Amino acid sequence: MDQTTIVSIASGHPLIDIDATAIVQFALFLILMFVANKLMFQPYLALRERRKAGIDGARAEAERMTAQADAKLADYEKQLGVARNRANEEGRKVRAEAVTHEREVTDKARATAQTAIDEAQAKMRGETEAARGQLMPQADAIAKQIASKLLGREVA
Repeated sequence: MDQTTIVSIASGHPLIDIDATAIVQFALFLILMFVANKLMFQPYLALRERRKAGIDGARAEAERMTAQADAKLADYEKQLGVARNRANEEGRKVRAEAVTHEREVTDKARATAQTAIDEAQAKMRGETEAARGQLMPQADAIAKQIASKLLGREVA
């Protein structure tokens, strides 16, 4: 420490002298604080408030849009489920109609085939009876011929 400083402290004179300049400095501080508040702090705080409101508004808009998208997705899935059910029902109807048509065609073909078989059997029975009627009178003569050829002698 310097000796002059020690002497001034010891002499009883204060280091800071409070006089009219302190009041002027305080007044300048208040004026500067008022000007800085109006030109810097208030605009900065207003900017922050607008920014926060914009962010909150954007967040609320995003949440609203998300809820709207979820509602549309649920509606789409509901409509898709209804369409699937309708398509499945139409498929069942088409399959049932196809089975019915198949049965009808099969039954008709079966009936036609049975008719053809019955006609063929009736024709065969008729031809068999005609051939039998034709061959029965000759059967005794043919049987005698076959027996005589087998035995090698005349059969009575």
